[in-house]
Amino acid sequence: MKIGTITLPDHPLILAPMEDITDQAFRTICKKAGADVVISEFAASDALIRKVEMTLNKLTFSEAERPYGIQIFGNNEEVMVQAAKIASELHPDFIDINWGCPVKKIALKGGGSGMLQNPDLLVKITSAIVKATDIPVTVKTRLGWDEQHKIIVTLAEQLQDAGIAALTIHGRTKTQMYNGCADWTLIGEIKNNARIHIPIIGNGDITSAEQAALALQQYKVDGIMIGRAAMGNPWIFTEYKALMNEGKTLPTPSVEERIDMCRLHLSTAMQYKSEHYALLSLRKHYKNYFRNLPFFKEIRMQLLTADKIEQVETLLNIIKDKYC
Repeated sequence: MKIGTITLPDHPLILAPMEDITDQAFRTICKKAGADVVISEFAASDALIRKVEMTLNKLTFSEAERPYGIQIFGNNEEVMVQAAKIASELHPDFIDINWGCPVKKIALKGGGSGMLQNPDLLVKITSAIVKATDIPVTVKTRLGWDEQHKIIVTLAEQLQDAGIAALTIHGRTKTQMYNGCADWTLIGEIKNNARIHIPIIGNGDITSAEQAALALQQYKVDGIMIGRAAMGNPWIFTEYKALMNEGKTLPTPSVEERIDMCRLHLSTAMQYKSEHYALLSLRKHYKNYFRNLPFFKEIRMQLLTADKIEQVETLLNIIKDKYC
């Protein structure tokens, strides 16, 4: 599969951009585990052009993370074009436009999936960004605003005509948020459209390597994007590679392996953040790192309130003594 001039393995598995999740530490962990592509947390275009330090820090990456994309969002053509140019100066492998975020504070201001109510402007801004940068531009979006306005089949052709290099589709509408089941039917229809020649990447409700492989077989998409299922579970990339390349189903990681990975995640976060922010960044991952451990709730609450590395280390040792 190719995104512009970027050559990827057949049927790549891509880590979805997630705010407050896909920071540099987690991207590094997932890349080591086998993720084919990683993407930044999404960056507000107006913050980028104002050179807001916190936003610029989100976009820092290492060479080991490539292929790496920077995702931007907004609702103003001039601002988004300027932001894309600034992002391009950081030399990512591609720029991704977020036309899919359903969060109210973004969508109701016309950003993210809010732009699905104004598809003409969405395509116009996308085209302007493509023309403004020399690196590939991709788009991540949803099926439409709501059940009565699933515009993705027509929109996919329009975005391809605007010059994007790949399209990721989450199989829900904006109004669904993350509720209900993702509908891959229209994703498959787009992939099977003879006029579509850019890579189509499917996203939504893929929680295991087996589900990813099944979606590839059933809908013939070019790649799969994994979001929430990767949180506290970077092994999903390793398991996918083993299944696709060797036909092997790997065993569930042991408790000791989960502890070691959690420690690695934390130590990696400490390379890029202060102790306070490193600990905060792990809080959304603990539940999945130790999913299905009996009587884990009490320890998890202590992990969530720990404000020192030593406290976390003590709790991880308690888990090891209790379950290993």
